[in-house]
Amino acid sequence: MQLQQMQDQLSRQQGIIEELQNDVARMKQESLERYQDLDRRIGTGGAPAAAPENSATGGAAAGAAAGAAAAQQPAASSEPGDPAKEKLYYDAAFDLIKAKDFDKASQAFNAFLRKYPNSQYAGNAQYWLGEVNLAKGDLQAAGQAFAKVSQLYPKHNKVPDSLYKLADVERRLGHTDRVKGILQQVVTQYPGTSAAQLAQRDLQKL
Repeated sequence: MQLQQMQDQLSRQQGIIEELQNDVARMKQESLERYQDLDRRIGTGGAPAAAPENSATGGAAAGAAAGAAAAQQPAASSEPGDPAKEKLYYDAAFDLIKAKDFDKASQAFNAFLRKYPNSQYAGNAQYWLGEVNLAKGDLQAAGQAFAKVSQLYPKHNKVPDSLYKLADVERRLGHTDRVKGILQQVVTQYPGTSAAQLAQRDLQKL
Protein backbone atom coordinates (compact mmCIF):
# COMPACT_ATOMS: atom_id res chain seq x y z
CA MET A 1 0.00 0.00 0.00
CA GLN A 2 2.84 2.34 0.84
CA LEU A 3 4.42 1.65 -2.53
CA GLN A 4 1.10 2.33 -4.27
CA GLN A 5 0.68 5.58 -2.33
CA MET A 6 4.19 6.68 -3.30
CA GLN A 7 3.53 5.86 -6.94
CA ASP A 8 0.27 7.82 -6.83
CA GLN A 9 2.01 10.78 -5.20
CA LEU A 10 4.82 10.67 -7.76
CA SER A 11 2.28 10.53 -10.56
CA ARG A 12 0.47 13.57 -9.16
CA GLN A 13 3.75 15.49 -8.82
CA GLN A 14 4.70 14.65 -12.42
CA GLY A 15 1.32 15.93 -13.53
CA ILE A 16 1.86 19.16 -11.64
CA ILE A 17 5.33 19.57 -13.14
CA GLU A 18 3.97 19.02 -16.66
CA GLU A 19 1.23 21.55 -16.00
CA LEU A 20 3.76 24.11 -14.77
CA GLN A 21 5.96 23.48 -17.80
CA ASN A 22 2.97 24.06 -20.07
CA ASP A 23 2.15 27.28 -18.22
CA VAL A 24 5.72 28.53 -18.61
CA ALA A 25 5.73 27.68 -22.32
CA ARG A 26 2.40 29.46 -22.77
CA MET A 27 3.62 32.54 -20.90
CA LYS A 28 6.76 32.65 -23.04
CA GLN A 29 4.68 32.43 -26.20
CA GLU A 30 2.31 35.16 -24.98
CA SER A 31 5.26 37.38 -24.14
CA LEU A 32 6.77 36.80 -27.58
CA GLU A 33 3.45 37.59 -29.25
CA ARG A 34 3.19 40.80 -27.20
CA TYR A 35 6.59 41.96 -28.37
CA GLN A 36 5.84 41.04 -31.97
CA ASP A 37 2.54 42.88 -31.84
CA LEU A 38 4.20 45.97 -30.36
CA ASP A 39 6.89 45.82 -33.03
CA ARG A 40 4.24 45.63 -35.75
CA ARG A 41 2.33 48.59 -34.31
CA ILE A 42 5.50 50.61 -33.89
CA GLY A 43 6.61 49.77 -37.41
CA THR A 44 3.31 50.75 -39.00
CA GLY A 45 2.18 53.54 -36.69
CA GLY A 46 5.57 54.96 -35.93
CA ALA A 47 6.49 56.31 -32.54
CA PRO A 48 8.86 59.22 -32.06
CA ALA A 49 12.13 58.15 -30.49
CA ALA A 50 12.36 58.99 -26.83
CA ALA A 51 15.08 60.54 -24.73
CA PRO A 52 17.44 59.93 -21.73
CA GLU A 53 16.76 58.67 -18.19
CA ASN A 54 16.69 60.08 -14.65
CA SER A 55 15.93 63.78 -14.57
CA ALA A 56 13.39 66.45 -15.45
CA THR A 57 12.91 69.66 -17.35
CA GLY A 58 11.65 72.94 -16.03
CA GLY A 59 8.47 74.96 -15.83
CA ALA A 60 7.13 77.07 -18.62
CA ALA A 61 9.73 76.14 -21.22
CA ALA A 62 9.19 72.43 -20.62
CA GLY A 63 5.46 72.91 -20.76
CA ALA A 64 5.69 74.73 -24.06
CA ALA A 65 8.02 72.10 -25.48
CA ALA A 66 5.74 69.32 -24.31
CA GLY A 67 2.76 71.06 -25.85
CA ALA A 68 4.58 71.44 -29.15
CA ALA A 69 5.57 67.79 -29.12
CA ALA A 70 2.01 66.74 -28.38
CA ALA A 71 0.71 68.88 -31.22
CA GLN A 72 3.05 67.15 -33.66
CA GLN A 73 1.94 63.66 -32.65
CA PRO A 74 -0.99 62.01 -34.39
CA ALA A 75 -4.27 62.00 -32.53
CA ALA A 76 -4.58 59.24 -29.99
CA SER A 77 -6.53 56.26 -31.23
CA SER A 78 -7.85 55.56 -27.76
CA GLU A 79 -9.65 52.25 -27.70
CA PRO A 80 -12.45 51.31 -25.31
CA GLY A 81 -10.99 50.54 -21.90
CA ASP A 82 -9.70 47.00 -21.51
CA PRO A 83 -7.52 46.91 -18.37
CA ALA A 84 -6.22 43.39 -19.05
CA LYS A 85 -5.11 44.28 -22.57
CA GLU A 86 -3.66 47.59 -21.43
CA LYS A 87 -1.62 45.82 -18.77
CA LEU A 88 -0.19 43.42 -21.36
CA TYR A 89 1.00 46.31 -23.51
CA TYR A 90 2.34 48.22 -20.51
CA ASP A 91 4.18 45.18 -19.14
CA ALA A 92 5.69 44.46 -22.55
CA ALA A 93 7.03 48.01 -22.74
CA PHE A 94 8.35 47.82 -19.18
CA ASP A 95 10.08 44.51 -19.93
CA LEU A 96 12.08 46.35 -22.60
CA ILE A 97 13.44 48.63 -19.87
CA LYS A 98 14.55 45.59 -17.90
CA ALA A 99 16.25 44.33 -21.05
CA LYS A 100 17.95 47.76 -21.36
CA ASP A 101 16.59 48.14 -24.87
CA PHE A 102 15.84 51.83 -24.35
CA ASP A 103 15.17 52.68 -27.98
CA LYS A 104 12.41 50.09 -28.28
CA ALA A 105 11.16 50.91 -24.78
CA SER A 106 10.68 54.57 -25.72
CA GLN A 107 8.86 53.56 -28.89
CA ALA A 108 6.68 51.11 -26.97
CA PHE A 109 5.70 53.65 -24.30
CA ASN A 110 4.97 56.28 -26.94
CA ALA A 111 2.79 53.77 -28.78
CA PHE A 112 1.03 52.82 -25.55
CA LEU A 113 0.26 56.45 -24.69
CA ARG A 114 -1.17 57.12 -28.12
CA LYS A 115 -3.31 53.99 -28.00
CA TYR A 116 -4.43 54.25 -24.37
CA PRO A 117 -4.10 57.91 -23.27
CA ASN A 118 -6.74 57.43 -20.56
CA SER A 119 -5.46 54.10 -19.23
CA GLN A 120 -4.90 53.61 -15.53
CA TYR A 121 -1.30 52.86 -16.54
CA ALA A 122 -0.88 56.03 -18.63
CA GLY A 123 0.61 58.12 -15.81
CA ASN A 124 3.22 55.46 -15.09
CA ALA A 125 3.93 55.04 -18.80
CA GLN A 126 4.49 58.79 -19.15
CA TYR A 127 6.88 58.78 -16.20
CA TRP A 128 8.87 55.80 -17.46
CA LEU A 129 9.08 57.39 -20.89
CA GLY A 130 10.96 60.20 -19.16
CA GLU A 131 13.26 57.73 -17.43
CA VAL A 132 13.95 55.90 -20.69
CA ASN A 133 14.75 59.14 -22.48
CA LEU A 134 17.02 60.12 -19.63
CA ALA A 135 18.80 56.77 -19.88
CA LYS A 136 19.32 57.47 -23.57
CA GLY A 137 20.79 60.88 -22.76
CA ASP A 138 18.03 62.81 -24.51
CA LEU A 139 17.51 65.53 -21.92
CA GLN A 140 15.04 67.55 -23.96
CA ALA A 141 12.73 64.57 -24.51
CA ALA A 142 13.13 63.47 -20.90
CA GLY A 143 12.13 66.92 -19.67
CA GLN A 144 9.09 66.97 -21.92
CA ALA A 145 8.02 63.52 -20.74
CA PHE A 146 8.44 64.33 -17.05
CA ALA A 147 6.62 67.67 -17.44
CA LYS A 148 3.66 65.92 -19.05
CA VAL A 149 3.07 63.74 -15.99
CA SER A 150 1.93 66.70 -13.88
CA GLN A 151 0.23 68.39 -16.85
CA LEU A 152 -1.82 65.41 -18.03
CA TYR A 153 -2.14 63.38 -14.80
CA PRO A 154 -2.05 65.99 -12.00
CA LYS A 155 -3.42 63.63 -9.35
CA HIS A 156 -1.12 60.71 -10.19
CA ASN A 157 1.21 59.42 -7.50
CA LYS A 158 4.16 59.77 -9.89
CA VAL A 159 3.82 63.56 -10.04
CA PRO A 160 6.24 64.30 -7.15
CA ASP A 161 8.88 61.99 -8.62
CA SER A 162 8.40 63.40 -12.11
CA LEU A 163 8.80 66.97 -10.87
CA TYR A 164 11.94 66.04 -8.97
CA LYS A 165 13.34 64.42 -12.10
CA LEU A 166 12.32 67.50 -14.07
CA ALA A 167 14.41 69.62 -11.73
CA ASP A 168 17.34 67.28 -12.29
CA VAL A 169 16.95 67.58 -16.07
CA GLU A 170 16.83 71.36 -15.83
CA ARG A 171 20.00 71.29 -13.75
CA ARG A 172 21.73 69.16 -16.37
CA LEU A 173 20.57 71.50 -19.10
CA GLY A 174 22.06 74.43 -17.19
CA HIS A 175 18.71 76.05 -16.37
CA THR A 176 19.64 76.61 -12.73
CA ASP A 177 17.14 79.46 -12.38
CA ARG A 178 14.28 76.96 -12.81
CA VAL A 179 15.65 74.22 -10.57
CA LYS A 180 14.97 75.93 -7.24
CA GLY A 181 11.35 76.75 -8.10
CA ILE A 182 10.58 73.16 -9.11
CA LEU A 183 12.23 71.73 -6.00
CA GLN A 184 10.31 74.15 -3.76
CA GLN A 185 7.10 73.10 -5.51
CA VAL A 186 7.81 69.46 -4.66
CA VAL A 187 8.54 70.27 -1.01
CA THR A 188 5.48 72.50 -0.61
CA GLN A 189 2.88 70.52 -2.52
CA TYR A 190 3.99 66.96 -1.73
CA PRO A 191 5.30 66.93 1.85
CA GLY A 192 6.12 63.54 3.29
CA THR A 193 7.02 61.97 -0.04
CA SER A 194 10.48 60.62 -0.79
CA ALA A 195 10.70 63.14 -3.65
CA ALA A 196 10.08 65.98 -1.19
CA GLN A 197 12.85 64.69 1.08
CA LEU A 198 15.28 64.56 -1.83
CA ALA A 199 14.16 67.99 -3.01
CA GLN A 200 14.73 69.45 0.46
CA ARG A 201 18.21 67.96 0.53
CA ASP A 202 19.02 69.43 -2.89
CA LEU A 203 17.66 72.85 -1.89
CA GLN A 204 20.06 72.94 1.02
CA LYS A 205 22.93 72.41 -1.40
CA LEU A 206 21.94 75.24 -3.72
